[in-house]
Amino acid sequence: MNFLRGVMGGQSAGPQHTEAETIQKLCDRVASSTLLDDRRNAVRALKSLSKKYRLEVGIQAMEHLIHVLQTDRSDSEIIGYALDTLYNIISNDDEEEVEENSTRPNEDLGSQFTEIFIKQQENVTLLLSLLEDFDFHVRWPGVKLLTSLLKQLGPQVQQIILVSPMGVSRLMDLLADSREVIRNDGVLLLQALTRSNGAIQKIVAFENAFERLLDIITEEGSSDGGIVVEDCLILLQNLLKNNNSNQNFFKEGSYIQRMKPWFEVGDENSGWSAQKVTNLHLMLQLVRVLVSPTNPPGATSSCQKAMFHCGLLHQLCTILMATGVPADILTETINTVSEVIRGCQVNQDYFASVNAPSNPPRPAIVVLLMSMVNERQPFVLRCAVLYCFQCFLYKNQKGQGEIVSTLLPSTIDATGNSISAGQLLCGGLFSTDSLSNWCAAVALAHALQENATQKEQLLRVQLATSIGNPPVSLLQQCTNILAQGSKIQTRVGLLMLLCTWLSNCPIAVTHFLHNTANVPFLTGQIAENLGEEEHLVQGLCALLLGISIYFNDNSLETYLKEKLKQLIEKRIGKENFIEKLGFISKHELYSRASQKPQPNFPSPEYMIFDHEFTKLVKELEGVITKAIYKSSEEDKKEEEVKKTLEQHDNIVTHYKNMIREQDLQLEELKHQVSTLKCQNEQLQTAVTQQASQIQQQKDQYNLLKVQRGKDSQHQVSSNDGSQVNGVQPEEISRLREEIEELKSNQQLLQSQLAEKDSLIENLKSSQAASGVHDLSATAASARDAEQVAELKQAKSVPVQGESENVTAASTDVEGRLSALLQETKELQNEIKILSEERTALKEQLDSSNSTIAILQNEKDKLELEITDSKKEQDDLLVLLADQDQKILSLKKKLKDLGHSVEEEDELESGDQDDEDDENEDGKDHGLNI
Repeated sequence: MNFLRGVMGGQSAGPQHTEAETIQKLCDRVASSTLLDDRRNAVRALKSLSKKYRLEVGIQAMEHLIHVLQTDRSDSEIIGYALDTLYNIISNDDEEEVEENSTRPNEDLGSQFTEIFIKQQENVTLLLSLLEDFDFHVRWPGVKLLTSLLKQLGPQVQQIILVSPMGVSRLMDLLADSREVIRNDGVLLLQALTRSNGAIQKIVAFENAFERLLDIITEEGSSDGGIVVEDCLILLQNLLKNNNSNQNFFKEGSYIQRMKPWFEVGDENSGWSAQKVTNLHLMLQLVRVLVSPTNPPGATSSCQKAMFHCGLLHQLCTILMATGVPADILTETINTVSEVIRGCQVNQDYFASVNAPSNPPRPAIVVLLMSMVNERQPFVLRCAVLYCFQCFLYKNQKGQGEIVSTLLPSTIDATGNSISAGQLLCGGLFSTDSLSNWCAAVALAHALQENATQKEQLLRVQLATSIGNPPVSLLQQCTNILAQGSKIQTRVGLLMLLCTWLSNCPIAVTHFLHNTANVPFLTGQIAENLGEEEHLVQGLCALLLGISIYFNDNSLETYLKEKLKQLIEKRIGKENFIEKLGFISKHELYSRASQKPQPNFPSPEYMIFDHEFTKLVKELEGVITKAIYKSSEEDKKEEEVKKTLEQHDNIVTHYKNMIREQDLQLEELKHQVSTLKCQNEQLQTAVTQQASQIQQQKDQYNLLKVQRGKDSQHQVSSNDGSQVNGVQPEEISRLREEIEELKSNQQLLQSQLAEKDSLIENLKSSQAASGVHDLSATAASARDAEQVAELKQAKSVPVQGESENVTAASTDVEGRLSALLQETKELQNEIKILSEERTALKEQLDSSNSTIAILQNEKDKLELEITDSKKEQDDLLVLLADQDQKILSLKKKLKDLGHSVEEEDELESGDQDDEDDENEDGKDHGLNI
């Protein structure tokens, strides 16, 4: 406060004096007026003066404004004016309006007023409570004021908010405000709040910030959105960068999957506005935050796998191979893909399978390497491609082998129709562009990193230098270019390649020393007194020569370790050699390259050291220094110790291999035992099933046998007496007897019918005779009338009685005849019915006979199946016996190998054998019934 008063007193009098008095009067009105309208008008007047007369209003009115916030909370209008006035006092947003000749204290007014405001922590707590008011005129200026406080004195305000009850939670409610201006300013407030404060970052993350921010980004159109998307992405970076807890929470919450739609930019790639470029750039940076090499390896690996499984890596590779993408977005995409695949075998394998949409399709790695060795491409793009290639080969021996294999004679395409990665690297290694030389050398060195097999394979590479000359090895060609005295960047790249190649590879050292020109060249370079620009080359030559000594297996008589050390002592001097070796780590660009794996250089001339090479230097510098100072006796002792250690290591390795083999054998035996147990269980199950089937067949057989016994007692015929279609044999016999009886009745009725027919014929004949007698009597009376009259007189009564008798007899005969005809019809109907019953019974009998025959066949089949089942059971018992024998032999082997074997299995197997024997006896007994 004294500082501010001093500044106030130092200003010139004049118009300022009048304004100061006005401000003072307004402050008095705010402090003393009892009417709310008067206080509101006074605060509004102070607000209008606060921008132009910031210092005066701040000095005189701050306490009164804070008092208004405390006492007049019921009136949102005066609270809003007070908050706006405090914002104008504290904020430096209008600092450009300050005159150029203003003093430094005036420029720093914001931080000074902020310090006064937060001196009483209750003021910040009061401001947080005001943010709970939903009134726009209170909440919005409150958000702006708190944001300004955080910008001025962030750490102090953060600490106050952190200890305030529900302080952070109140601020999180701003993201859910339906008024976009408050929500957007709330995002800016949280940006300032979460900056460089891990505790607040965790609280904000666990208050569901990720969900809300991702929803806002989606609502605003993702990469096509405006400045709000940019602000949300910056806030997400604040929450995730260098915060392992939040990164894990982000991954476990499946929020990585929600990032995939951000990168679906389409193939047209039209309308790349500046805001879209900015948004996509921040989105790519957010992906890199999750997979940064500085994160814990486990967290990085889990995020990398999640990005592969959700398709995010595929989407990034699509952008990588798309056309029309802006250069800075393409560069950042390459850097992002680099870190997504770095050290993750699954992602590296996927990246190796990506092809560019060309005709014919080319691998993405080849297309990227073409850009790296093309000097017309932007420098940052070439650096990004190099980083991508390094990340592809990082801890990827499979990928290293694939790259080296493209240089070997057996895999080179003789037709020249396609170009390989190895050919591009060789082309860049020997081009006229020094940057291409350096990039190709470093890329090839990464193909050899910690891979002795590929170092040996690369010795086979032969290069055709010119027509008519024999090919030379790649190793020889590298040393030839070194001797020609090319640019420093080219020589540094080649020396780094050679140092990486020869380290931990005695065979490569032998090949290098076999060329008699190499050692004199190195000693000459180290011994010369050259300018500062050559110091780095001298240091690298010293390192290469030291590697040739330290990893020398003394296979060349002319360049034994001791002879090389004597050569150094005579031509260079040990102290001078060590001093030159120290030039590497003392170089100004060495420490910069050792910090991060990414080759991030401001310009090509700074591209000197590779990150992995700095680690190699750190590893070898000390051991080479010790090796140079060792005497021959110490070397001999060290060699003896090495041999002893090698022998010891060989013995240990031998026993390790033996133990490993025994472990493998034991595992195999365990596997066999488990397999045999499974087979045994399966066979036991099969035996049980067969036994149950056999028992069922036995039951069926016994049932058939019982039925057959019953049938044999009641049936005389030779056919088996079994039930036929529900009709018992005794019923069949009874039906046959009834048929015989019906046949005899039919014969009797037919004989009776014949008798009655003859009787009817007799009656007809007698009736005809009586008619003839009447005609003769009539004729006689006609010849002799008198005699007839007399006869009539004498015999009239008897004749009349005889005629009546004949008529009665005729009537009786006709009645009997009709009765006989009726009886005959009835007998014919009865005969017809009996014939039909006879036919049906005959059909039923035939059906019964056929069913009996079918049952006899089924019985024969069942007996055959029982015989087959018995044979199968015998085979199974034999197989089980063999399996038991194998299990016993395996148990014996396990006992011989020192493993304890429980005897319960044997007891169980014995019990099982007893049960099998009993089952077998039961089967035999059942079959012999």
